[in-house]
Amino acid sequence: MGRLFDFMLPENKSPLTADSTDGLFNFINEASLVIFLGVVLAMIYFAIRYKRKSEDDKTPVITHNNTLEITWSVIPLLLTFIVFGWGYSGWLNLKTVPDDAYEIHVTGFKWNWSVSYDNGAQTINEIHVPKGQPIKLVMQSRDVLHSFFVPEYRVKHDVLPNRYTYVWFQAEETGESQVFCTEYCGTSHSNMLAKVIVHEPEEFQTWLDENGGGPSGSPVEQGEQLVSLQGCQTCHSVDGSELIGPSFKGIWGRDRNLADGSSVTVDENYIRESILYPGEKIAEGYQNVMTPYEGRISDEEITNIIEYLKTID
Repeated sequence: MGRLFDFMLPENKSPLTADSTDGLFNFINEASLVIFLGVVLAMIYFAIRYKRKSEDDKTPVITHNNTLEITWSVIPLLLTFIVFGWGYSGWLNLKTVPDDAYEIHVTGFKWNWSVSYDNGAQTINEIHVPKGQPIKLVMQSRDVLHSFFVPEYRVKHDVLPNRYTYVWFQAEETGESQVFCTEYCGTSHSNMLAKVIVHEPEEFQTWLDENGGGPSGSPVEQGEQLVSLQGCQTCHSVDGSELIGPSFKGIWGRDRNLADGSSVTVDENYIRESILYPGEKIAEGYQNVMTPYEGRISDEEITNIIEYLKTID
């Protein structure tokens, strides 16, 4: 059902990510409108009611009113708690990706968006997705800070060099939605545009099949080749057996205890850091003997290795 301030928002094409944002947006504006009207009407009433009638009128000395002061302090405080709770709940929803989400990699660079899929398909400034399925975009930047924003899905996140970030959405209707970069990144920043193109599931699978199978294979295949070529299996097994370093088997998404007593979740950023700067976070029970790969391996190759490691379970 429409709300009073919906006219100020773009079309909602991803209710799972947009409904909470829209609801909070409307609540803040509606509450502000009620307070605004209340203050204006009170001003008008007091201006008329207490208008000075003659030169003999004396203004009474009123020091304070406990009831009034408590009221105008408690009500805004309660509204602030509501806004915080509602906003935090929406933020948790945006950071909790459904388990069945389809993963797509997006790389920002001046001044385009490069998109890659698990079967090797690649596009520039076009993100093809199926209707009715959660989509997780794993994002990184090749150069400077960018920001990925799709107004119709109410998703926005900074895209950073040297680390991974992500957003998710679920498009509920076919068609196109505009993507903007909302972080100034140079002279052609305003031209850094892309489209999210939503297909029916069958049409998306057809598109994927027709555009997949890149010249070097899928990211998983390329990652497996890189692990072999770089000699990673000399120290890291893929079957769970103990070698010099931790096994790759079943590590994805699990918590890993570190030598300093802390723990970390094995995700994109942890694996990237472990490849480039292996001495930063040493796994419990192992020695710092791995050679850093900084300057020896590209971001694209790291991404492919990560995709391969996700499959070893």
